Amino acid sequence: MTITLREGGPDDLPVLLGMLDSSVEWLVAQGRTAQWGTRPLSRSEGTVAAVTRAMAEGTTYLAEVDGAPAATLTLTDGPGAYLSHLPAPGEPERYIHWLASDRRFKGLGAGSALLAHAAEETRRAGVGLLRVDCYAGGDRRLVAYYEANGFTPTHTYTHGPDDWPGQVLARRVR
Repeated sequence: MTITLREGGPDDLPVLLGMLDSSVEWLVAQGRTAQWGTRPLSRSEGTVAAVTRAMAEGTTYLAEVDGAPAATLTLTDGPGAYLSHLPAPGEPERYIHWLASDRRFKGLGAGSALLAHAAEETRRAGVGLLRVDCYAGGDRRLVAYYEANGFTPTHTYTHGPDDWPGQVLARRVR
């Protein structure tokens, strides 16, 4: 098995949305519907717009396993507006959006390879802080995943009418 990384572009939007849909399907099968609901995210105009916006504002990377798209993330200069109520970090940062994988490749390291690449790209840009936010409800498995990849929890938050529980995490890269 070989993992390769490449930059993505607008033509990769269907691939990214497919990975998000795969994640939703997997979460539903696990009985974990509070994170992203039960409907494919590709059918949500708001989600498609948010993914498209992040891709336009930053750089999207894809991890491929033996040539097949397996995972993705987008790296920008800051978080989304939904976190504007949290304190700013007071320094330049890079921010990870929409880390997702095609669940057929679960456990092969594609997501971790992307996180390591995001840290290296952040360091290469002369920026010392890499941040991400994620769902923090239920068993907090996603928070633990980021912790296992070198991130430390910083701020908790809630979002939307259902008070969706979120966690911001940070990683120093220099």
